[in-house]
Amino acid sequence: MATIKDVAKAAGVSVATVSRVVNKSPKASKAAISSVSAAMKALGYRPNANARALVNQSTNTIGVMVGDVSDPFFGGLIKAVDSIAQAHNKHLLIGNGYHDAKIEKEAIELLINNRCDSLVIHSKGLSNQELIQFAKEVPGLVLINRHIPEISERCIALDNQHGAELATTHLLEQGHQHIAYINSSHDIDDSHDRKTGYLHALINNNITPDQNYMIEVQPTDEGGEAAMNELLSRNLPITAVVCYNDYMAAGALSALETNNITVPNEISLMGFDNGLIAKYLHPKLSTIDYPIQHMAKQAAELSLTLAKGDNSEIKGTIFEGTLVERLSVKQQ
Repeated sequence: MATIKDVAKAAGVSVATVSRVVNKSPKASKAAISSVSAAMKALGYRPNANARALVNQSTNTIGVMVGDVSDPFFGGLIKAVDSIAQAHNKHLLIGNGYHDAKIEKEAIELLINNRCDSLVIHSKGLSNQELIQFAKEVPGLVLINRHIPEISERCIALDNQHGAELATTHLLEQGHQHIAYINSSHDIDDSHDRKTGYLHALINNNITPDQNYMIEVQPTDEGGEAAMNELLSRNLPITAVVCYNDYMAAGALSALETNNITVPNEISLMGFDNGLIAKYLHPKLSTIDYPIQHMAKQAAELSLTLAKGDNSEIKGTIFEGTLVERLSVKQQ
């Protein structure tokens, strides 16, 4: 593998001159650029990204950490950030955190060590104080789907409580009184806030919450299916179910079909996220729209602005989900 010294020798210039050409220094002459470029091409030399970063103090890269890149929700987030990155001639480095504090910390440190001066971080495992410390270290760090009061101006979040309350209230307005809730078993603010929203809607409508109507499982279609089967085994007069996300709702729908219970004629069903799957289920799923792509674009733009040192008018944003009515809810 060719080295920078090999390029310098082939081009008949110094290593310093090669470095200036590689880093596009205005001090590099046209003749030097021509000879060095030709030597690099002939030798198949590829400049080391980290070496360039030492000169430029940046890798021209946006770092993104998500829960799990295989989850379509995070795929949409990453695609949205990438659209902003491309518009600014930047590239992405991506890390998975899996909602685990140790893994999240390692992923963020890896992005920092790779000199990403812009970071869009989706963290559920790390504490507020740990994320505040990372924010102090990296001026261009922005949190998405997380709100920390001390750094609220660098947080792009969703009001999960409002979203779940909106979903539950919609069912109540359709005349449903016996509403079950399938929640995520992950110990994160999303699951806590969405459950709180469900409870608030019931209490605000003079319905006493009953723990028998609530269950927590893994936030997957398999989890939703198992949860629905468990709720059915309790022989409760359930007429509607609110699910933590659309995939759990899809699993719940499968369980209901297996038990010959029709949706929405016998049980109405609400999802959350408005993912791609929601409009292709049968019946099409009523849900809460989570504007993750719009949020991710705003987070990326904010991160780039902060990385430039421009914090004169920065502000975070708390988004609210909106109701998407389809065919899985029927008036009671």
